[in-house]
Amino acid sequence: MSDYDLYYWSVPFRGQFVRAVLTYAGKSWTEGGDAAISDLMSGPVKRMPVPFMGPPLLIDKKADFAIAEMPAIVLYLGETLDLLPNTAALRAMTMKVVNDANDVIDEITLDGGREMWTEKSWRDFIPRLKKWMSLWEETGVRHGLKADSGFLLGGEKPGIADVVTATLWSTMAERFDTIGKILEESAPLTADLTRRVAALPSLKALAAKARQDYGDAYCGGQIEASLRKVLKA
Repeated sequence: MSDYDLYYWSVPFRGQFVRAVLTYAGKSWTEGGDAAISDLMSGPVKRMPVPFMGPPLLIDKKADFAIAEMPAIVLYLGETLDLLPNTAALRAMTMKVVNDANDVIDEITLDGGREMWTEKSWRDFIPRLKKWMSLWEETGVRHGLKADSGFLLGGEKPGIADVVTATLWSTMAERFDTIGKILEESAPLTADLTRRVAALPSLKALAAKARQDYGDAYCGGQIEASLRKVLKA
């Protein structure tokens, strides 16, 4: 029997962060599936496990507790699975990284497809994307990250900040080679950290499963099509 029920669409994107934290913690889960998500979203709010506008949605079956919104889910898992750092400052920094990752994927999809990418809008966005990458780079440097060693917020082993970082950039770079090259050039320490953490056996297996289950899909829909068009991916 699985530990959790996870409701997220059949793409990696935002739900992959939750999958990665669960995988890293050695927990099992059952995916609710697209039809079940649609039913929950279209039904009365009173019948929802937790009031939510869209997935991911996680149900901790043992605790009989449901929570939505990716950063809130990651915070809950971090607290309940003892995955967060032991100081208030580092816990806050961890959640900053999680929220930054959430913001990056919002920007990559133009707020969930509010409009579509054009070659001009992508060119205009590249400096901002590089700045986002530089935030990770500077965070790591300030906490002792070096080439081939260390983690984003220090520590002796990967933490949630590292798992989220690796999930963000590896998922994106694997599907969009151009973004991977920008990361290598703009934030080489972050790119190295991403490779090292993504190579952990559990996360490597998760990435392989995502490839098997979702193919090249990233976020899906017209917004992904427009992103692929401007990146020639």
